[in-house]
Amino acid sequence: MNDRLREVVVLGGGSAGWLVAGLLAAEHTDLRITLIESSDVPTIGVGEGTWPSMRDTLRRIGLSEPEFIRRCQVSFKQGSRFDGWARGQSGADGDRYYHPFMLPVGYGDADLVQPWLATQAGRPFADVVSPSVQVCEAARAPKQVQTPEFAAVANYAYHFDAGLFAQLLREHAVAKLGVRHVIGHVDAVLSHENGDIAALQTRENGALAADLFIDCSGMASRLIGQHFGVPLKSERDVLFNDAALPVQVPYATPDAPIASVTVATAWAKGWIWDIALPSRRGVGCVYSRAHASDDEAHAALQAYLDATGTPTERPTPRSIRFDPGYREQFWVRNCVAIGLSSGFIEPLEASALALVELSAQRLCDELPMSRATMGAVARRFNDDFSYRWARVIDFLKLHYTLSQRDDSDYWGAHRNPATWPERLRELLPMWRLRPPARHDFGRIDEVFPPASYQYVLYGMGFRPDAQSLSATKLQAAQACFDEAARQARRLLSGLPGHRSLIDHIHRLAP
Repeated sequence: MNDRLREVVVLGGGSAGWLVAGLLAAEHTDLRITLIESSDVPTIGVGEGTWPSMRDTLRRIGLSEPEFIRRCQVSFKQGSRFDGWARGQSGADGDRYYHPFMLPVGYGDADLVQPWLATQAGRPFADVVSPSVQVCEAARAPKQVQTPEFAAVANYAYHFDAGLFAQLLREHAVAKLGVRHVIGHVDAVLSHENGDIAALQTRENGALAADLFIDCSGMASRLIGQHFGVPLKSERDVLFNDAALPVQVPYATPDAPIASVTVATAWAKGWIWDIALPSRRGVGCVYSRAHASDDEAHAALQAYLDATGTPTERPTPRSIRFDPGYREQFWVRNCVAIGLSSGFIEPLEASALALVELSAQRLCDELPMSRATMGAVARRFNDDFSYRWARVIDFLKLHYTLSQRDDSDYWGAHRNPATWPERLRELLPMWRLRPPARHDFGRIDEVFPPASYQYVLYGMGFRPDAQSLSATKLQAAQACFDEAARQARRLLSGLPGHRSLIDHIHRLAP
């Protein structure tokens, strides 16, 4: 008997639902895919940062990069910049470091850390080993006018308007990929005798049956959380933030430079993101309600907006609450949760959409699938994504554990080893002796490579013990440092300004 999956229902739209539906429809044309979206449930709409993996995701779905840029208020993202995290001193001459998307020059081939400490410890690690910092400081684009779609001169991802992105994905999935779009409210979940979901009972369209149900219903987690009762594994004792105040604000002038990094600025009881789009900025204050009142967070946000030259006429920030954590299982019987329904930690390092991409691609790779094989697929999926969520938490916590800020209990609590994940407690003493390396991490397809840990560690002021170095090692590392400097000079002379390239792409609109 052929019991291969033929019908898939995705519950929930937004970026997560439409990315999943689009990838499945593009790569598995034999599937009949229906996406149910309620007109009564608004999307959260603040996931405006991505990883470079999004370029390949959009290419696989079949979107045009220029159309995406024009339709979704897109700017290019080349990494993240952290202001005030280590010592509480913001500004270009103070406490600032970068986590660029470009790997260090010579990464994997030469020991860069000890030679950097021995010869250039006065300069930030990322500035010495990567050309990205100078490119970002100069507000350069990561590619040239003639560079093909999705190709890069300097590695890049995107910033975009999340609402416009979901709208474009929906239009493309329905018109070009054959996804059936149903507007309806789910009143009940109907089950088979064995516990599988049989259908979703909608108020407007009756029962919608499928072989596989994908829960993209956001923080409500209508299927995995509510129907199957899978609890959330709370990470509140590790990463304390549970609230955000996002707001969209205009530039002081229409031709203001567009930052090509997500700027994360620490304050006494949290941090503030600043994402530059072509026509506006998306800014948000992230904080822990156990350490800061809503009024304190609002005051910190307004002070930041004042300090960054934001016009005084501003919208009222929205209030978002979240419980940091992830599901104890993501796949139960014939239902898999992807996106906010599977969990959320905090906005730092834009891991939310990246986990959507990883989950959707894994689902694509597992197909074709039968109900008989689904149990084994689910067990592996749950194991792999529990590992991935735990590594995300390790990496995010690293940003806090090394801070020397002493202006509130918030930062002191983060430094308390009792709040650190076990792996981080094990690894930090090792990293005092040598840099993070591939063998510190257990999977081939790690969420964050060792280079990312190095950028954060050394950006935050962490210093391994000095070791004696041979002339050969010093010479090899110096060649890498020189090459990074040469690449920076070449990129600065050959890349256009960020706003200049965005404007050019808009002018070419058909």
